[in-house]
Amino acid sequence: MKKHQRLLCFLLTLLILLANTPTVYAAESVTNNEDKTASPYFYVESSEIGIDSFPLKDTSVTANIEGVVADIHVVQTYANEGTAPINASYLFPASTKVTVHGMQMQIGDQTVTAVIKEKEEAKQEFEAAKSEGKSASMLSEERANVFSMDIANIMPGDEVRIDLHYTEMITPTEGTYQFVFPTVVGPRYRGPVKDDSGNRDEWVAAPYLTEGTLPTAGYNINVTVSAGVPISALSSSSHQVNIAWDDSSIAHVSLTNPLEYAGNRDFILDYKLTGEDIGTGLTLNKGDQENFFMLMVQPPERIVLAEIPPREYIFVLDVSGSMSGFPLDTAKELMKNLISDLRETDTFNLILFSGTSYQMSDRSLPATSENITKAVKLISEQSGAGGTELSSALTDALAIPSDNDTSRNIVIITDGYISGESEIFQLINENINQADFFSFGIGSSVNRYLIEGISKIGQGEPFIVTEAKEASEAADRFSAYIQSPVLTDIQVSFEGFDAYDVEPAALPTLYAQKPLVLLGKWKGEPSGTIKISGKTGNGDFSQSISVADAVYGHSNTLGYLWARKRVERLTDYGVGGNNPEVKEEVTRLGLSYHMMTPYTSFIAVLDTVRNPGAEGTDVDQPLPLPLSVSNLAVGYRSGSEPGEIILLAGLAFILFMPFLYKKICLLLQNRKRMSL
Repeated sequence: MKKHQRLLCFLLTLLILLANTPTVYAAESVTNNEDKTASPYFYVESSEIGIDSFPLKDTSVTANIEGVVADIHVVQTYANEGTAPINASYLFPASTKVTVHGMQMQIGDQTVTAVIKEKEEAKQEFEAAKSEGKSASMLSEERANVFSMDIANIMPGDEVRIDLHYTEMITPTEGTYQFVFPTVVGPRYRGPVKDDSGNRDEWVAAPYLTEGTLPTAGYNINVTVSAGVPISALSSSSHQVNIAWDDSSIAHVSLTNPLEYAGNRDFILDYKLTGEDIGTGLTLNKGDQENFFMLMVQPPERIVLAEIPPREYIFVLDVSGSMSGFPLDTAKELMKNLISDLRETDTFNLILFSGTSYQMSDRSLPATSENITKAVKLISEQSGAGGTELSSALTDALAIPSDNDTSRNIVIITDGYISGESEIFQLINENINQADFFSFGIGSSVNRYLIEGISKIGQGEPFIVTEAKEASEAADRFSAYIQSPVLTDIQVSFEGFDAYDVEPAALPTLYAQKPLVLLGKWKGEPSGTIKISGKTGNGDFSQSISVADAVYGHSNTLGYLWARKRVERLTDYGVGGNNPEVKEEVTRLGLSYHMMTPYTSFIAVLDTVRNPGAEGTDVDQPLPLPLSVSNLAVGYRSGSEPGEIILLAGLAFILFMPFLYKKICLLLQNRKRMSL
């Protein structure tokens, strides 16, 4: 009897301790479909091969840059080395400017070319193929720069290759061209408002590897730059690379060590050209049904004005959990440089935000040395924890009383790891007359869709800071941009050239010194002139381009670029909303130009039934955390690290076990005496 009583005491003690142990949201398996927190969580690998194993084996990127157009193939290889069929899903990022227009699936010696279909139709076809036991793959757009891939019925021993083909345009800023290939989707913070798109829960709750853990998949990238003119500088700030030259205008770039996993940060390649810039000029295409043109015009040189009107700066700084460590340290350095560059005639304010926000002052303060010192001290005290409620912080910034005689500029510094981008874009769009919005993306794999969208809608300029040493340079560039816009009141006219469907429909103030890019269609004879006019700090600007001097290019490329621009205007940055006419037009564009959009997806199905009964294990592929992003970004209930939580739980168990054991035994003995 005493033995049973001791056992009961032990079990009750254990239950009490377990019930009060801190919960780690990350400790969930990818096979758990009931994610109650809808937060990112850590992937728990099984020791049993093939059940919860990591299906992606290799990613190979080949990019060919000719002139200002990059043609990119991404090949991802999977191998099911287990004993059971697998259905896999994963997320991968892309540039905000890409046009995905091709996909192939190869299983063994069978290859099928994907077709573009309406998103719901593609999903139904995929689910039908999955239930019938057919191997299938579906590619969909979750965000403008985040795609999802679903693969069904990967049989034991299968090697699967998915080849994605897309195009993007590269334009220079201040003479520097930059090709960016994002490699990982950072964990997105989910706000309290549920997303109306119906897919937020599916990808915000994606599994992640713990900080510093690298997946076993290989990663490689090869870029060929064919500039047409001599390349004066070529380097990567993100990776160690080898560069092989065919001649002074053609270079081949590859990773120095492909065996060293490099897929936890954006691949960034910068290059400059000698002599005439290839970004200037007119390109025409003649197609069977439509003709396209692309016009690139270099803006005038920047002229710094001696008299600059007073400006107000409201800095909105992200101090959330995902910014902890390197990103926040870099942001602090950036903020110190930005604030220190203010003139005495300027005013400023500071809003720190995570799950809540803190405002330095009710009104913006003069940029005196005393106020600057106070702001720098406040920034230095931040450590990084909590969610990322950018929307409420922006609302607070817009509510600060303003002076009509002062130009207001709202500067947002963040890694962009939120899921509610459309809410931010809508807020900025509704307040565009109150301020210009500038954005700084901090980190190795920032959410470029958010960073670029803020500035595009807010008529500002985006900046990306991937290393601490870039903070000072970025602050200097910001000061130069904002103090002297390059071109305002921009107008475009066509004389003797029958152009239509021109994108963009309206050109905003040009802050950065980069080419103006117009894409459109034309009919009739290729003749006449295109005139660009505007105002600079030194007076009027005008430039005319003769259509007769145009060069001719590939019709498919310009068609893809034009269609992407049109879709971007209709859907990106919260402009189109849930307008059914917008959805219909975007769907038509996707089907007509064989390209992926928010409403069209690629679907590939092998007709052979390969998995009778369609039984298989569902696996969500875990993503690595971006380089220098801590575990705090992945949904812990508190700011504690996982090791600290486990250690505290263990200590609690050891310290309180004897005490609770005695108390429970005493309680049971007293109850026994009372019953007697």
